[in-house]
Amino acid sequence: MNLNNKILSFKIYLILTTLFITALVVSNLIFQKFFSWNPFGLYSFELSVGILPYPVTFLVTDLISEIYGKRKANKVVTAGIFASVFALIIILVADGAPATEWSPVGNKIYHKVFGFSAIAVFSSMIAYLIAQFVDIRIYHFWKKFTEGKHLWLRNNFSTISSQFLDTFTVLLLLCSFEVIEWDLFGKLLLNGFIFKLMIALLDTPVLYLAVYFFRRKFNLKPGEEIELIN
Repeated sequence: MNLNNKILSFKIYLILTTLFITALVVSNLIFQKFFSWNPFGLYSFELSVGILPYPVTFLVTDLISEIYGKRKANKVVTAGIFASVFALIIILVADGAPATEWSPVGNKIYHKVFGFSAIAVFSSMIAYLIAQFVDIRIYHFWKKFTEGKHLWLRNNFSTISSQFLDTFTVLLLLCSFEVIEWDLFGKLLLNGFIFKLMIALLDTPVLYLAVYFFRRKFNLKPGEEIELIN
């Protein structure tokens, strides 16, 4: 690979990392708003808006795993942890700062919106750590087992398994901390998993297109990975 391609591949890796961290942090900040969605009148979902950007994290880690390897995917996951903790510190400091009388957002409103962020970030990080590392390991197990073939298999098998684990863990913790009532656990688990399952199936063509672009642009063989400077 020539120098220009090496620089380009590194820039794309940084962009993917940025997308991953942004989706992760934002999903933790907006989770308290829930919405109802009834596609084609077939099934009525009740979901947290935090679930909307979250599937992006699994698509990005699968793409990085495929193109840059397991080690780089693990580094992105670790970076996400530090970003979440840093965001939490900023939120807590801002929550402790007294609002002025003319502030458009007062202390009560701010605390109501962001008061559960510490619990949400903690719960999300535990679930996120478990799910992402499981996702990466399952992905590379199937990649090795199939000798780099059947991209759809490792993409869907790893994402579906880890997404269920993530949904179950985060809801279990949020209910345990009484952020969400236990009566809602079963419904939210089912709704969250079905939604994530749909997204996992829909993002497979996106992953194929992205992998096709990388292989064509950087002359990669099936299963071949780009080596970046550590």
